[in-house]
Amino acid sequence: MLIRLWWLIRKELQALMGNTQGRFLLIMPVLLQTALFPFAATLEVTGNTLAIYNQDGGAQSHELLERLTHMPAFTIIMPVQGEAGMTLAITGQQALLGLIIPGDFSRRLARGEPAKVQLIIDGRRSNGGQVAAGYISQVIARWQSEGKGQPELAVRNLYNPNVEFHWHILPALVAIITTTGCLIVTALSVAREREEGTFDQLLVSPLTAGWIMAGKAVPGILVAVGQGCIVALAARFVFHLPFAGSLSLLLAGMVCYGLALAGIGLFISSFCSTQQQAFLGVFSFTVPAVILSGYISPVENMPQVFQWLAAIDPLTHFIVLLKGVFLKGFDWSAAWPQLWPLLAIAGVTLSLALAMFRRHIA
Repeated sequence: MLIRLWWLIRKELQALMGNTQGRFLLIMPVLLQTALFPFAATLEVTGNTLAIYNQDGGAQSHELLERLTHMPAFTIIMPVQGEAGMTLAITGQQALLGLIIPGDFSRRLARGEPAKVQLIIDGRRSNGGQVAAGYISQVIARWQSEGKGQPELAVRNLYNPNVEFHWHILPALVAIITTTGCLIVTALSVAREREEGTFDQLLVSPLTAGWIMAGKAVPGILVAVGQGCIVALAARFVFHLPFAGSLSLLLAGMVCYGLALAGIGLFISSFCSTQQQAFLGVFSFTVPAVILSGYISPVENMPQVFQWLAAIDPLTHFIVLLKGVFLKGFDWSAAWPQLWPLLAIAGVTLSLALAMFRRHIA
């Protein structure tokens, strides 16, 4: 029976790698996403324009502007005349933010009175504007604490000392690429058999339904582990992401996640008659899974219903596991709270896929 299973796995791998289109589908997305994601998918704000309307002209306002000019978030400081000029700069998207310094700014500070400045944010680019506004608030707070001799808060970032955004992106990228590759391979496998008219040959083969499902699942798991290892190696040696955990734990996590994805992919495939339908099913699952995973926004900030959905999303647990292995040095005991949900999801989805497969046979 194991020899027959091996022949089925070999047949699936030949179907994947035996033509140029299949090899392109498995290899090129991994290379392109690994090269582009760490630079394109970033929440950092750099190289923008800050519009300044300085009505004061005193020493204090010039000192503040001098500090702002050294911020990496703004490469261009654009002076404007009047509030109309400020509105024109923001409306025409010439500047991300606008800072208005009132005429009594320096005098009020010299008398020890509180002085206010107004910050105008382009609401059409609210995310970048809020991040840049946070940078400016930090600069002003630091300047105020220096002038008054107040204690300054020293922030220490554990696991990411320099707050490198790549360190947040790359572990999640391993998970996302693994998700795409494994789901496509498993979801399209049964649909491809139906399109090519070879599905009936599988049904009359000596293999039972469970062995056929295993033969369809193993290639997807191998693809998931292979693609995940490629991205993990690139993260470690190209982007210099630290690896503080165990290689065996990383591989075990990939296998557990691959099992969960294989069950989902085969379950999707059981409803599809064509590869196009299977591909749409994969897309319909992947987009909500990424949104709920905590990659875009923290799960804790979501409504309670979506937090429950995130708990049954395998991508949520795998991203936490990857960040723990790479950055925190997870051991097996620390990783178990993420491993057992993956195994539970795999058990449920594979059982559902097997039940649907047996139903089609019957």
